[in-house]
Amino acid sequence: MGLLDTLLGHAGEKSTDQVNEALGPLLAPGETVQRAFGEIRDLIVFTDRRLIFVDKQGVTGRKSEFLSVPYRSIAMFALETAGHFDLEAELRVWVSGQAAPIARALGRNAGAEDIIALLAQYAPR
Repeated sequence: MGLLDTLLGHAGEKSTDQVNEALGPLLAPGETVQRAFGEIRDLIVFTDRRLIFVDKQGVTGRKSEFLSVPYRSIAMFALETAGHFDLEAELRVWVSGQAAPIARALGRNAGAEDIIALLAQYAPR
């Protein structure tokens, strides 16, 4: 991923070792990060037990929101891919018990197809 992609906020796959270390205190004993995708500051993390959305907030990024979604509670998901004039794809995940989906913008070349494949693998059938 080049500097231009980073500046535009396009996501890419992140090192599982670095994410595992950064999220260590939030992970349950024995839980491991399988794959992670991130933009400049935000992350979508797949562990062996759940999906974690990390939203860094503020100018410094010191404030963070961690949204944990157990795979068993994922009702459905959708991906709107980026077109010729769109710079972003959009991922939507519906969680049982919530009317509105969790929506995250993904950049072009963000690994959106990999994210959907992982959701198909981990979400209940």
